[in-house]
Amino acid sequence: MNALVYTGSKTLKYQEESQPTAPSGEVLIRTTASGICGSDMHAFLGHDARRVPPLILGHEIAGIVASGEHEGKAVTINPLVNCHTCSYCSEGRSNLCPNRTMLGMNRAGGFAEYVSAPLTNLVFVDDLAPEKIALAEPTANVIHALRLVQNVLWRPLAEAKTLVIGGGAIGMLSVLFLKAYGVTDITLSETSSLRRSNYENMSNLELNNPIENKLDSDSFDLVLDVVGIEATRASAIDTVKPGGVIMHIGLGNGTGQMDARKLTLGEISFLGSYCYTMTDMQQAIKFLGNGSLGSLDWLVTMPLSEGQAAFDALLAGEIASPKIVLIP
Repeated sequence: MNALVYTGSKTLKYQEESQPTAPSGEVLIRTTASGICGSDMHAFLGHDARRVPPLILGHEIAGIVASGEHEGKAVTINPLVNCHTCSYCSEGRSNLCPNRTMLGMNRAGGFAEYVSAPLTNLVFVDDLAPEKIALAEPTANVIHALRLVQNVLWRPLAEAKTLVIGGGAIGMLSVLFLKAYGVTDITLSETSSLRRSNYENMSNLELNNPIENKLDSDSFDLVLDVVGIEATRASAIDTVKPGGVIMHIGLGNGTGQMDARKLTLGEISFLGSYCYTMTDMQQAIKFLGNGSLGSLDWLVTMPLSEGQAAFDALLAGEIASPKIVLIP
């Protein structure tokens, strides 16, 4: 089969690889689309020690079952492969399973014509284009994060004045979900004029360029940091109101100082959100299929064979779209 293989810093090779053989409990999936995630970019840059080359990246996967009783059915894959026996799995928090592995991280991912995955990790899909099916994984991330937010937010989500920091795919999906949940006071902060252009025609959305315009301190009930670097964490803490909530989704880096004094004196809830559960993945497919997130025409597709060019363009900031989906 053909695959896009991460072989070293800033290097991806489109080459022939052995087709995987599905072990017991797993099925072979013919990949129809696979999205590029920010974590794939971190690996591409050599910044993710968990992703060791040579490795087939990609965990935002759409495909067709190629073996077994469900052969021919369209699916997305929950890329988190869990043990199903630990306390986290039994409590319904499988995303925190200490024994988890992940497609595209420590086992072969979806930037290939075929991938093997456990049958229990499949979500079956009807009447949805492959590139939209591949959005299920980032969509599930947002569903999971907003569920955690609603557990602690002191007012109904629809009434929360909200800031989203970062205009990539998670930022876009966060804005769309906030709107779907009835939030009308939303600000999107993004440094790239290309990415801001994706949001210019949205109603009830303020756009902010943080390089040119510093937002007011203590002005938002809820801040979603979908970038996750020292500068965005600082902005989140500065702009959140006392008693407010910061949802930290981004994994840009884990270093740098934070104003813990403001967090404490302001009784601010600082939440982390990691991935999703199977329930989140199933809900993601429902949202993507029922039209409540709009046409999703902001994503773009490129051939898997042009994967190196896609990553290079993302690195250079030449891509306006929040999401590139690679098609084998």
